[in-house]
Amino acid sequence: MEKKYIKLMTTLLLSVMALSSCKKYLNIQPEDKVLETQVFSTVSGINSVLNGFYINLANTDSYGESLTLSTVDVLAQRYNIPSTHDWNKIASYAYADAPATTRFDGIWTKAYTNILNVNGFLENLEKYKGVLDANTDSIYRGEAIGLRAMLHLDVLRLFGPRYNTADSTKQSIPYYTSSESAINPLLPANHVMQKILADLAHAEQLLKTDPIITGGVNIPEYGAEVNFFNNSRNYRLNYYAVKGLQARANMYRGDKVSALSAAKAVIQNGDKFPWTTLQNALSEKINPDRVFTSEMILGVQNTQLYNRYNLIFDPSVADAKILAPAATRLSAVFESNESDYRYNLNWQIPTTGIKSYRTFFKYADVVEKKMMFRYAIPLLKISELYYIAAECEPVATEAIKYLNTVRLNRGLGNLAATVNINTELQKEYQKEFFGEGQLFYYYKRRNITSVGSGTGSGNITIGFVVPLPASESQYRQ
Repeated sequence: MEKKYIKLMTTLLLSVMALSSCKKYLNIQPEDKVLETQVFSTVSGINSVLNGFYINLANTDSYGESLTLSTVDVLAQRYNIPSTHDWNKIASYAYADAPATTRFDGIWTKAYTNILNVNGFLENLEKYKGVLDANTDSIYRGEAIGLRAMLHLDVLRLFGPRYNTADSTKQSIPYYTSSESAINPLLPANHVMQKILADLAHAEQLLKTDPIITGGVNIPEYGAEVNFFNNSRNYRLNYYAVKGLQARANMYRGDKVSALSAAKAVIQNGDKFPWTTLQNALSEKINPDRVFTSEMILGVQNTQLYNRYNLIFDPSVADAKILAPAATRLSAVFESNESDYRYNLNWQIPTTGIKSYRTFFKYADVVEKKMMFRYAIPLLKISELYYIAAECEPVATEAIKYLNTVRLNRGLGNLAATVNINTELQKEYQKEFFGEGQLFYYYKRRNITSVGSGTGSGNITIGFVVPLPASESQYRQ
């Protein structure tokens, strides 16, 4: 494992300069010691390293595809994947077979490479203290620690045991707080969660003066000069993203009181993340924001997004390769309701006639290339906080209000006061998070073991626990 991580860290240094954090490597290569000093002795150099982390989050093995658009959604039976399909091994939970082994190894490796480099960044901020003013230093540390928590949380949710059972005390994943590449022990899942929540609490304190609190997201106009510190805060691990991650993490561990408190902290500042407009959802035919980026608390910008779309979602992709739902399943998910913005905006039968079924247009490019929402993939939206609040709120009438607020802003009517909240929440998670990777984690958290097969025929038992990749486990034997 140690040799593997040194190799990974070296590669990353050459690509984004972030690898200057790997002390062992730098000690071997004195010229890179000079590079580290050059990078961390200027504000612009530090900015470039921090920006490099966000670029790396958009990697195909990370949130640029596997953890959002494809792999994790395939696990949730989103798509019609028959035995002849390229994604069948993943959809059928054949984790020991290729290409599943390759996919999950890539996810694991990229996550921990990012974590180790974030830790090196934090160490170098301390080593070169004084280059940044105190406020900027605090915010950059808060972003980095928040990123570390988020990455560990998603590795735990994917590779860890089902937390809401007695399995929460089982061995899960390592938690790294240093850039040293020595093997860290596999911790019980509940110990990992404690570390995640501790990091998020620390990040919250460090981000108390985040510009988003007083200035909002602050997306600049196309072509305008960008202020790295103040602009586009929803593409950075900001204060409200930390609160949202606290809600998500506490929800996953079953602490509804803490989850509700954190969710409300974001909802009460919801004016910073306004709901998509009726105009955008129904009237705009040329350049719609199908991702609803105004609602995005945290997202990544993937400059390769449309290349990825063309390979996995575009109507021209062959049936054996495209990710598209069975028509009956898709109709059932949206309850055949054409009024739902998420249905009529994102799912269309191609006008070219190349497909007879609806394909996914959420991440298709728009005509106007100057739209600021291009390349966006959401990692956390305001809707999720409303769902968490609805699930945690002990007063049924208040819980329904949270759920109805989302429905109203998706073109749907109010639910009756007598509905089963959990039943309706499951429907909402199925509708809301296509291409965002959250449904599998919802099923795992709720221990919903049997769901409708993506093929549209019968039910399938979900394989919740993805085994540690061989590249990791072989060093622990």
